[in-house]
Amino acid sequence: MIITFYSQFECMATNSVATFESSLRNLNIRCTRTTPDGFTEALSESIEPPAVGVPLDIDDISFEKISVTLSPSSEQLMNAKTGITPAALGVAAQGSLLLQSSPKGTEPVSLYPPRHVAVVRESDIVPDIRNALEWLDDEFADGRRSAVFATGVSATGDMGALVEGVHGPAATCVIIVEDR
Repeated sequence: MIITFYSQFECMATNSVATFESSLRNLNIRCTRTTPDGFTEALSESIEPPAVGVPLDIDDISFEKISVTLSPSSEQLMNAKTGITPAALGVAAQGSLLLQSSPKGTEPVSLYPPRHVAVVRESDIVPDIRNALEWLDDEFADGRRSAVFATGVSATGDMGALVEGVHGPAATCVIIVEDR
């Protein structure tokens, strides 16, 4: 008989990931969970070339085997079909992504191409907005950059019928990278 003990944190993290995946499904957002070793394949299946991106700063993850233009010019950004960025956090209850601004161009890469692929570490998925705001308190206290919460594709009904993808990407995909 094998008995496995989980700490309270491990159970909460596992529940948060499952809730995050469920919330994304409810928003019709494609979500893939992968290991660092499977990242290249997961990303290849999620992008439509040409792709632009910013460095992900996740151990053992790179764009090395995939054609992704880093630090894109304005023209490359406008012609890109996919933008790939890190998400600082995933918020499980809402299926939201916390996207931080960066000098590398995270904001335009996440907003301008018609498809956005967000990459988040499994350990960076928090249960709810309260936990995300507590995390942000530390970031802002240190005078760090701004951030936005993105939940699903943009939509507007200002002029009548609901139209999606007006103020940002028309499609979003999330890749959750399991921690080693």
